[in-house]
Amino acid sequence: MKTVYEFKAIDIKGKERSLSEFEGKPLLIVNTASKCGFTPQYKELQDLYKNFEGKVEVLAFPCNQFGAQEPGESEEIQSFCDLTFNVTFPLFSKVDVNGDEAHPLYNFLKESLPGLLGSKAVKWNFTKFLVDKNGVPVKRYAPQVKPSEIFDDIKELL
Repeated sequence: MKTVYEFKAIDIKGKERSLSEFEGKPLLIVNTASKCGFTPQYKELQDLYKNFEGKVEVLAFPCNQFGAQEPGESEEIQSFCDLTFNVTFPLFSKVDVNGDEAHPLYNFLKESLPGLLGSKAVKWNFTKFLVDKNGVPVKRYAPQVKPSEIFDDIKELL
């Protein structure tokens, strides 16, 4: 695999979607959780999505691998995101980002952009991967990096 556009994922409503539908736009791919200290970042992710409306996509992949902070099923996750943060960017079904059951997209992202000291594992919720218009991962951000701090990097890709 050479780009993220070659992958498919199941959205929060259970429909398989090809990431090729986002071709030509920078992507910010984030593993999320509803009960994490970083959960308020959903608001900044939504702000970023609205700020770059139609030019950038935010793709959220809920994950329960870190402190069991995403225990809900898809319907609960969707409801939480809608009611708490009025999220309008694409949400996907829960995935694993590490281990034997990790989603192939995350294996590709981690291989393309290793973390600190070359570690490939995602360390926690709200790790972010920035992907250029050609589907190539270009930058990885730690969970504590707020979406608002990524604006300039996104602007450079437009």
